[in-house]
Amino acid sequence: MSLISNPHDKLFKQIWSDRETARDFLANYLPGEIIKLIDLNTLEIRKDSFIEPNLTEFFSDLLYSVSFGDQSGYIYLLFEHKSYTDKTTALQLLSYMCNIWKLQIKQERLPLPVIVPLVLYHGREKWNGSNDLSHLMRGTHKQLLAYIPDFSFIFIDLSEYSDDRIKGAILSRAGLLLLKHVFTPGYEKKLPEIFSLLRTLLEKQTGLQYIETIILYILNTAESITVSDLKNMVEKNLSTDQGEMIMTLAEKIKQEGIQEGIQEGIQEGIRQGLIEAIEMGLHLRFGAEGYRIMPDIYRIEDINVLRAVKEAVKNVKTLDEIKIVINR
Repeated sequence: MSLISNPHDKLFKQIWSDRETARDFLANYLPGEIIKLIDLNTLEIRKDSFIEPNLTEFFSDLLYSVSFGDQSGYIYLLFEHKSYTDKTTALQLLSYMCNIWKLQIKQERLPLPVIVPLVLYHGREKWNGSNDLSHLMRGTHKQLLAYIPDFSFIFIDLSEYSDDRIKGAILSRAGLLLLKHVFTPGYEKKLPEIFSLLRTLLEKQTGLQYIETIILYILNTAESITVSDLKNMVEKNLSTDQGEMIMTLAEKIKQEGIQEGIQEGIQEGIRQGLIEAIEMGLHLRFGAEGYRIMPDIYRIEDINVLRAVKEAVKNVKTLDEIKIVINR
């Protein structure tokens, strides 16, 4: 429906950069023993991002400073919007945490602060990874354990939460429900419930900004619903004024796409279509093991190479043969 790239990142950053929403989210989803240590009234959002440029399509992040009793520290929230389980998430987290500590050292701030890592996941596939670093190593002699770094991270897989278990303030609940259902069949059937939740935001001046963000997200992700259908749904479950706003936003998206270059949008659309076809083909041919090479697929910018990989998936017998096509 639009040419806006990575709508998941935009929704995540807009909602969870709001201090009150972040406090509410952490209060509801951090483990109880951590909540007892934290003074959420001290929470502040930091502007730094630690995601490598080539991974921004798959991850978003936010860093919150907070007091743990008598010491300061951080909560690092990593939002993973891949469509498959990445078993190296703990290693990526370690890299980001080291970058946070390096920043502290550059500012001559010692001792190093505690960082509590938290991962929010909403992929199509049920998560089957581990939430500790040592799980990536196997057969390690106990004499070597003292030399191996290890840590665990708090993991939230939205697919494991029923709708009535998604708690918190209106904005946080609406955002989590959208992220939970965006990849599921019948996504549009959940929208009336979400719009009904947003009614109370109409009373707040800043609430209109978040309603616009949510509607933009839906316009960019709901493939099976027309702008007209969405307008009627909003007017019925939210308000007439917001229904009219949808037409304005849809036109805004269209004009932005024209200004940025329609051809670029078409090329990216072709690329995404090929990637999705490859992902489906890998799953059909090799099961969950096929997802192992998806990071390599996502890095391919050349459409001709993607076409060659798509054809190879139909005919090869092993994943190694596909890697040969990728690396030509």
